[in-house]
Amino acid sequence: MAKRAKTPKSVNILVIAQKGRLQYEALLFAASLRHASPDFAGRLFVAMPQPGPLWPTDPRVDDPETLALLAELGAEVIPFESRHFGASYPYGNKIEALFALPKDEPFVFFDTDTLITGELATVPFDFDRPTASLRREGTWPQIELYGPGHTAIWQSLYDMFGLDFDSSLDPAQPDEYWRKYLYFNAGFFFYRCPHVFGQRFLDMALAIRDTPPPELVCQSLDPWLDQVALPLVIHSLGGGRDTLPGGLLDGTVSCHYRLLPMLYARESDAVVAVLDAITAPNRMKRVLKSYDPAKRLIYQGRGAKLRAMFDRDALPRREQMIRNQIKKAGFWMR
Repeated sequence: MAKRAKTPKSVNILVIAQKGRLQYEALLFAASLRHASPDFAGRLFVAMPQPGPLWPTDPRVDDPETLALLAELGAEVIPFESRHFGASYPYGNKIEALFALPKDEPFVFFDTDTLITGELATVPFDFDRPTASLRREGTWPQIELYGPGHTAIWQSLYDMFGLDFDSSLDPAQPDEYWRKYLYFNAGFFFYRCPHVFGQRFLDMALAIRDTPPPELVCQSLDPWLDQVALPLVIHSLGGGRDTLPGGLLDGTVSCHYRLLPMLYARESDAVVAVLDAITAPNRMKRVLKSYDPAKRLIYQGRGAKLRAMFDRDALPRREQMIRNQIKKAGFWMR
């Protein structure tokens, strides 16, 4: 059996942090990386948006204990400027932060609400063929009764950028079924250069936002803009839906849990074990107890009670149904 390719040692990991929930999620991410991936020898960058006209308040993390603990975990905090998105569309952080990374070095972006649960160094990234998370639902487009269908909407976007639409389709899926069309969750993505990827992502996202084709007239782009542009970016750079083996990212090596209540409701015992291990040290406790969901769910035991409400082998089909059950039981926190 052939040996699995290893991630190059020079690979950079990027997550975003700002004041509030994301600063605590960044701590959990950094701690999980050091705990579950001891062979990873790359660099972890935690990017923070800087104050400016697109932010009504200063978004930077200013808690010295959080910053000190990030440094102890080997994270390099870097600033980036918000020139196009900011508070009106914070998902745009993942686009604009790419320009703060070293140019011409391979990178992997992860949403901050992710835990590393296995050895990242064994994931065989092909940095010439980008992809993104396939752990998603058919959230966009929402087809109107008398409006254009999936094919017309997606083809209009590919045509807008001079891309070949047909080669993006999954021939195993039926027409007008959302899985036929290239669609990702933006919870992770990677490429050989963050500036090339970032510029393509920025150009496409701004064009879709500012001059959308007529087929998008009934479609909301908030909060979906990044996930509408991302398939076009990946397709234009020679990537696709199957450039990574299945079961690694969003599987044994990483978990995009989204929010702590969702982690307890639906993720595996192995993921909960990682969370328990990284939050046990007193240094982590002192900082995380300032974050109410961590205090209540992790340290006061409410997470175990929430977890007992769900059968992981028979979860509701849609994520919103899980969220609704958590809210009804009074365990929803973010």
